[in-house]
Order: sequence, then C-alpha cells, then structure tokens
Amino acid sequence: MYKIKDFTGVNTNITEVNLDGEKVFRVVKADKINLYDENTYARLSEFDFSDGVIELDMLSRLLPDAPDFARGFIGIAYRIKDDDSEFESFYVRPTNGMTDDPVRKSHGCQYFSYPGYTFAYFREFKITDFEAPIDFGLDEWIHLKAVIEGESAKFYLNNKSEPYLEVEHMKHGKDAKGAVGIFVDIGTEAFVKNLKIEKR
Repeated sequence: MYKIKDFTGVNTNITEVNLDGEKVFRVVKADKINLYDENTYARLSEFDFSDGVIELDMLSRLLPDAPDFARGFIGIAYRIKDDDSEFESFYVRPTNGMTDDPVRKSHGCQYFSYPGYTFAYFREFKITDFEAPIDFGLDEWIHLKAVIEGESAKFYLNNKSEPYLEVEHMKHGKDAKGAVGIFVDIGTEAFVKNLKIEKR
C-alpha cells in the first residue's frame, strides 16, 4: 500500500483527503499551468519500472477555474527518467466520454510520449493511432489497467476484456525504464486509490 510520503510532486501538489469515507490521493497541477502534455505528475520516489502491470482507480473533476478546453485529464506516467526529461503516458478525457460530438468522442483517451510526441504533434500530423473513444465521464471512478511489455502497451478500462487502446511501438522503445506517476493536466482535480504495480 503506497503512502503519500512515497510520492514526489513534479509540477503538481499531492495531498491525502477523505472522499466519500475513503482516504485517497488528490493531485492537482501546480506549475506550467498554461502548457499541456508536460511532466505534471506525482511520481513514486525511487521506483524503477520497465515491464509489468500498473492498476489504479481514478476519478476526476473540473476545478472552478478550469479553462474551456479542460477535459478532466487523468491517468498515469511511466518509465519516467530520473530528471523528468522523458516519460510515456496514458490518460483519459472524461468530458469527451459525455459528449454527443463524434469528433470529441473519438478523443476519449490518449497515449503520448514526452517530450516529442504530444497529442498536439499527433493532431498536427493527423496521426490517430494513439487515441480512442471512451464511454464514461467526470466524477465517477474509472479502473485503469496498463499492461506494459517491451515497446508495446495495452490499456484496459473498467475491467473490460479488450483494451480501449493498444500501442504497438511506444516512442522511447523497449529498453526504456524509470519511475511511475499519477498524471494530471490542466483544470483537473484528480483523485486516485488502489494503486498497484507489478514488475515483470
């Protein structure tokens, strides 16, 4: 069971709060407020991860001052380099799961690789392989299971048997390794519980 002292906030603030009678972690972006797909996560200190399974339950809400383009971004970062200069990430955009707009709906969840391959890069070059629709929204618990092996990753949500998103070639390659973190982005109040990591 991880405790708050096990985490280091990287451009985020992390606290332990009581939510509906449970103790959970609350993570909110602190710095780089006007930039997205950045190194904004609560990172497990002194944790080295390459291959394995990451699981957690996550819930997001929009902050009162969230900009119009905020989507409730919440997810994970993994294989984080010691100096936070590189990492892989997967997150969901819960507000996109609640919309009838088919374009926004298609952008429900996202893989990106920092620093070079953000969602802005994928959009600019019309690369659609790293996003998929979701069917759930804000203020509800979402179970994420990420299976990382070599240069591939599969991301399962809410215990579905098939992954919502599968990435065959992660941008930092099969030999990348590093820490694991709770990722949060602009305008999001993120809550996390039941974090489990199995290294293989």
